[in-house]
Amino acid sequence: QVHLVESVGGLVQAGGSLRLSCAVSGRTFDIDTIDWFRQAPGKERAFVGRLNWRGNSAYFADSVKGRFTMSKDNARNTVDLQMNSLKPEDTAVYYCAGSRAGNSIYWGQGTQVTVSS
Repeated sequence: QVHLVESVGGLVQAGGSLRLSCAVSGRTFDIDTIDWFRQAPGKERAFVGRLNWRGNSAYFADSVKGRFTMSKDNARNTVDLQMNSLKPEDTAVYYCAGSRAGNSIYWGQGTQVTVSS
């Protein structure tokens, strides 16, 4: 079992920045990547970005490319999602997931991010 806990999100103005953390514990050898997803009101859950758990390679959805980055903090055992130049359309519940072979197996509880215009 892998346990994932997202940090508390928040309210930020458009153009601002926010950093989310995903604390990872448990059988971490069971996962290949940590992925971030988001779900906006009335919409389906959407992929945001992916970080290789054993490396530093990452890639992102086109909607956030150039604005969002991901990094791993080995001391804290977290994967952080740095969100810059936020837009109102980034408003969503953000989830981190532990994935293996492209399948998201373990999920955090989600955290709300609201971007005001």
